[in-house]
Amino acid sequence: MTTLLRVLHLETDPHDTDRIETLLTDGGLSCAIRRVESRRAFTSALNNGQVDLILAEFSMPEFDEGAALELAQQTAPDVPFIFVSSTLTEALCIEQMHRGATDCIPKEGLDRLVPSVRRILREQQAQVARRWAEEALLHSKMQLRQLQKLEAVGRLAGGLAHDFNNLLTVIMGHSQVLLSEMGPDHPLRSRVEEMQKAGDRARILIRQLLTFSRKQPSGAKVQSLNATLSNIETMLRRLIGADIQLTLRLNVDDLRIKADPALVEQIVMNLVVNARDAMPTVGKLTIETAVAELDHTPRYHVNPIPSGEYVRLSISDTGCGMSSEVQEHMFKPFFTTKEEGKGTGLGLSTVFDIVTESGGGLDVISARGAGTRFDVYLPRVVSEVEASTDAHVPLQSVEGHETILLVEDEEDVRILIRDELRKLGYRIVEARNGVEACLVATPHIGKLKLLLTDIVMPGMSGTELASHLRVIKPELKLLFISGYTDDVGIGAGDPASAYLQKPFTPEALAGSVRELLDVKPTNRMRVSQQPESIEQSGSAKRS
Repeated sequence: MTTLLRVLHLETDPHDTDRIETLLTDGGLSCAIRRVESRRAFTSALNNGQVDLILAEFSMPEFDEGAALELAQQTAPDVPFIFVSSTLTEALCIEQMHRGATDCIPKEGLDRLVPSVRRILREQQAQVARRWAEEALLHSKMQLRQLQKLEAVGRLAGGLAHDFNNLLTVIMGHSQVLLSEMGPDHPLRSRVEEMQKAGDRARILIRQLLTFSRKQPSGAKVQSLNATLSNIETMLRRLIGADIQLTLRLNVDDLRIKADPALVEQIVMNLVVNARDAMPTVGKLTIETAVAELDHTPRYHVNPIPSGEYVRLSISDTGCGMSSEVQEHMFKPFFTTKEEGKGTGLGLSTVFDIVTESGGGLDVISARGAGTRFDVYLPRVVSEVEASTDAHVPLQSVEGHETILLVEDEEDVRILIRDELRKLGYRIVEARNGVEACLVATPHIGKLKLLLTDIVMPGMSGTELASHLRVIKPELKLLFISGYTDDVGIGAGDPASAYLQKPFTPEALAGSVRELLDVKPTNRMRVSQQPESIEQSGSAKRS
């Protein structure tokens, strides 16, 4: 379909306008010409903005010489301007071209008009293409800077994760020990609980950074969304406080999705925290689940979303709502409307990242003063719910008397683990690194039942240490601990080996130790392990 060329013609003679329209049409330029004679009509047409080309007689009543060009440049500077006149001399043409006229064509030589207009249109198309290219380049540069920023965050988060998780293990471990020794009416109990909550918030923050920078491994499994929400309902009520009314409206069907349970909880937690902050005094927060047959593509998505059944998770509040400007930027990393120190700008961007990575999308309905509703769509699955590998089978007792070799280069973490396991009756032989562990293990090798070792240590890694000791004692049980998320999965496939991610609580540690020690020996476990079998399943030493 040919685009109609809208021409404004400043001319007193209608026959000239008709002649020009015929020339342009015969030249293949479909056009609609509006002829004006007065200054007022010319100005009104320019202000209307519906003009692609201006043709003008040089000598007109109400216009001094060149006044029409000056007026056009003030009102519509991007619209091409051609003088079509029989009164222009060569010198005047050159002068007007210097002043900004696109071309000057004598009425006696109108055969030049069509080629001139075509040239102008080609130049305009080239300018538009160049402007689009410049905008695309600018957008690409902005995306590159954003990716570089995220890459820096990823390097920072990955580098700090080990030390940070060691610190959190000590903070959360000791706070839990204190709480177990305090009565419910102890005057300091509330302060210790706050310390434990702060540690948990720090754990969530580092997980957000790792998730966002793609350094948090995914543990996607089939789960019941209703069950996940029911499990965290008590925590959500504590999180939002007593002033906000929380209502859960869960679908009667068992809605199943495939995603990392921890990341699904993170979606809910981040949206609930945002809703809470939007209702500083009182309000209502509603969480709903439903089956959705998508009849539209959610507004916020990355990959094409196929049709089919989806699970809709809706979180709505009666808070202050968001303006359209805020909604344009809400999923961008580091964007926040909260005051300094109150927000990281990663909450909603992390939600977007998790949802889109899971094959879903989001819709958002919000207006200033009218609250906000987030609709999260995730693909529905019909497979059986997978049991969580993090959940330990309840044990009658976590106490024991076995001898355990504990190897941990972080002294505070080592002391915490040693003291808590000794309370349970275990004999602990400790070492600060792999080389020292080889020395201290020798006199105890006959009684040694379990190696509990950090993975990343100076000199010799935990996996290397395990390989060496397995040569001497093939049936030795192995429990690896690490603050690096890259180490998740080390020892997988070995029934006499387990992995525990930092930060962990004393209860989780005790459960893992007891569960591993209670594993019955198998023929496979009695066969001597080659050193490579463990090392290949883990990461090499890190600098």
